[in-house]
Amino acid sequence: MMGNQALLACGMAAGPVFTLTYLLEGASRVDYQPFRHPVSSLSLGRAGWAQTVNFLLTGLLSLIFAVGLWRVGPSHWGALLIGVWAVGLLGAGAFRTDPVSGYPPGTPDQLQHHTRAGALHDLFSLIGFLALTVACFVFALSHSPGWAIYSIASGVLFAATMVMASAAFGQHQRWVDLGGLIQRLSLTSGWTWQTLLALRILHT
Repeated sequence: MMGNQALLACGMAAGPVFTLTYLLEGASRVDYQPFRHPVSSLSLGRAGWAQTVNFLLTGLLSLIFAVGLWRVGPSHWGALLIGVWAVGLLGAGAFRTDPVSGYPPGTPDQLQHHTRAGALHDLFSLIGFLALTVACFVFALSHSPGWAIYSIASGVLFAATMVMASAAFGQHQRWVDLGGLIQRLSLTSGWTWQTLLALRILHT
């Protein structure tokens, strides 16, 4: 059985692994535009398996982290929310997204109707995003004032930028060309918060 420190370390590793993988994958695709296209679109095409594995691996790491939080963390509710975030990542990996914003090349900016897999991908993603947002606020209650301010700010930033990214991927004219960038800002804020939470609990 893994020790508590190893469980918590998985929470620190998940964000860097997820981020490095999608950055490398995005840089390797000729027609992929990181500022415009969502991270999930990297799961499409012949090399899409890499992003699928990225979702599944980091979802598993976050789920293991949730177990560690349940054992030693200051909030069982917070641990459950991290677990739901992890399930959201696993679901996003299990169900492939629909094409959006013209990627892969030759596809429309927005499909008229979602496929079943695309709809489930979006549903699991939404559930995960909501869970991580609420987790930021829950864990804000159980640490120092400085951490509380940071957690609340992270939750607000994560949620606000995800809403903006969703509008961009829905082809909102003002944001459509910046959807990928906005989503990356959101993901970075959320993953950074999880990494620092794991580091903080490891050292308490």
